[in-house]
Amino acid sequence: MYLNRDLSWIEFNRRVLEEAQDPSTPLLERVKFLSIVSSNLDEFMSVRVAGLKDQMKAGYNKKDFTGYTPAGLIKRIMKRTAKMVSEQYKAYREVSRLLMKEGIVFTEYEELNISQKKAMDAYYHDIIFPVLTPMAVDQSRPFPLVHNQSVYLAVVLVRDGDDPDDDPYFAIVQVPSNLSRYIPVPTRTNSKKQEFILLEELIEHHIQSLFSGYIPIAVHAFRLTRNADLTLNEEGAEDLLEEIEKELRRRRWGSPVRLEVQQGMHPYALSQLQDEFEINENVFEIDGPLDLTYFMKLAGGLQGFDHLRFPRITAKYPVEFEDVEDFFTLLKQQDVLLHHPYESFDAVTDFVVQAAYDPQVLAIKMTLYRVSGNSPIIQALARAAESGKQVTVVVELKARFDEERNIAWARKLEKSGCHVVYGLVGLKTHAKITLVVRQEDNTLRRYVHVGTGNYNDSTARLYTDVGLFTSHGVIGEDASALFNEITGYSAPHDWQAFAVAPTDLKDKLFELIEREAEHARAGRPAHIIAKMNSLSNQQMVDALYAASQAGVKIDLIIRGVCCLRPGVPGLSENITVRSIVDRFLEHSRSYYFENGGHVDVYLSSADWMTRNLTRRIELMCPVFDNTLKKMMIQILRLSLNDNVKARELMPNGMYMRVKNELTPYRSQFEALKITSWKKLQLEP
Repeated sequence: MYLNRDLSWIEFNRRVLEEAQDPSTPLLERVKFLSIVSSNLDEFMSVRVAGLKDQMKAGYNKKDFTGYTPAGLIKRIMKRTAKMVSEQYKAYREVSRLLMKEGIVFTEYEELNISQKKAMDAYYHDIIFPVLTPMAVDQSRPFPLVHNQSVYLAVVLVRDGDDPDDDPYFAIVQVPSNLSRYIPVPTRTNSKKQEFILLEELIEHHIQSLFSGYIPIAVHAFRLTRNADLTLNEEGAEDLLEEIEKELRRRRWGSPVRLEVQQGMHPYALSQLQDEFEINENVFEIDGPLDLTYFMKLAGGLQGFDHLRFPRITAKYPVEFEDVEDFFTLLKQQDVLLHHPYESFDAVTDFVVQAAYDPQVLAIKMTLYRVSGNSPIIQALARAAESGKQVTVVVELKARFDEERNIAWARKLEKSGCHVVYGLVGLKTHAKITLVVRQEDNTLRRYVHVGTGNYNDSTARLYTDVGLFTSHGVIGEDASALFNEITGYSAPHDWQAFAVAPTDLKDKLFELIEREAEHARAGRPAHIIAKMNSLSNQQMVDALYAASQAGVKIDLIIRGVCCLRPGVPGLSENITVRSIVDRFLEHSRSYYFENGGHVDVYLSSADWMTRNLTRRIELMCPVFDNTLKKMMIQILRLSLNDNVKARELMPNGMYMRVKNELTPYRSQFEALKITSWKKLQLEP
């Protein structure tokens, strides 16, 4: 009845790989997709596979609800992953050949001419050599710490005059991560080609400079992935920030999960690595450079190759705010819905900045999960606190792989006078909400922004999300109650508009799904459209199965993991599942319930995963305004009409591209064509 979460994730990453394989994708965008496949796989190995290995070590061998034991699932994962990595590097070789035709060449040292070699020799001796540290491994020098997901060289050496039957010497050299992985090579005479050489290739050629008196007989790259999931004792932690800082230091010692080695690695070097890391099965031989994540920076940094990229776009500033000096005057009169990245996230930043400088604003409350490296929102909140406003910021320190950045922001905000709250013990605060309290005449008015994505101006240019501005009284009251629950001691609130996890969001969704089933059984219109990143909670899947059997039409738009098996007779024949992988990362969570003709529409921070519904503070907010409801429905229909980048999930768990006789319709490109979402004549 169910598809496995982790195997479904592998199918998602395969869809990302398909974008790198697709000849219709611009060449440098294919390069980026290759990089994304690698970074996705790194996180999957260091978290999901690491967790399964921990279960095996603990002797846990029960089957999950999809029928897999940890050991059986790891076997299946490794088999599928190995196949995907092989396909990835096949695509890498094809892309490299096409880049060469365009004048972007990755070369080896021996292929350089004399003047180029001189330049590279100088770069090595002046820049690289002083940074390198050769680390021998022998009886007096134990194996050094190998950092997570860093590239190293394994060096096998002999000494002149030694018995050839003696064991060789072994050492490792870290490829410096603070130097560019690809090095520009001086242009050849009368050539327009841009040539690059990989950092490890240059080090390998000069490896003798690190081991005088020894002869290197083999040099091969390797890379280790460690368990990077944090194990926090939140209950016993006196200071959560300090506890997370300690755990981040421990992360570098996480148990080995995966070993990647350059194809053809010397057997002695491989045995040394496997013995040290106690890893035999999860070893990947890579036919190409290890760690293709460096491709992302290359693709973004090359100058003069715009014809190999998607056309540049400029996000439109929301038409409602174009000629408006005062956001608050407008939002008193109407709600506003934004669709990113097609509409600019600058409007959200400007809202916070205006609140920070407005003398009538008394308080700003905000949740921060992931923010950009130089966030203007952080600067505005700090300014607001320094000017005497009450500023409360819920910073989620446990946002995976953003922990260090969030700790830095938390300290900066505290120094500015903000009240910084780290959330509730045992729960991540994943809700995306801002509350501004303003003195107007003799009353206080609340202004609220609720979104599906993070308050991150960088990712807002790359992710599709929706956000709602409102001064609706009921939403404002719920927003105040939500912050009181997070920051103080408050009993669960009797929500008027919101549904909040972990207390009642799941029950609210069950109620909405069952209501559609009742409508269907009574012969009234019944239809659910749900767009999210992942669906893996068994109870949610079962509720959708039951609604399908009652006759509810259910269209799911799920970018990533989906444990539901659609189209199974007698179980889910009324359910379709589609996934869109394209230029922008589909990130919004929005839900439509037909309700017998009285449509309800919601936006949310929550996917339908167990962690979102039971272990996080999440938020689902209704859209009350009828015009904005129609906008939300139109956004959902964009995805449902896609027949270019949409893949449909088959009952067997495989995805097939949506193909029909209709005019090609690419949802993200169609969204870019819409000059103003507010002027559309929207169908109900």
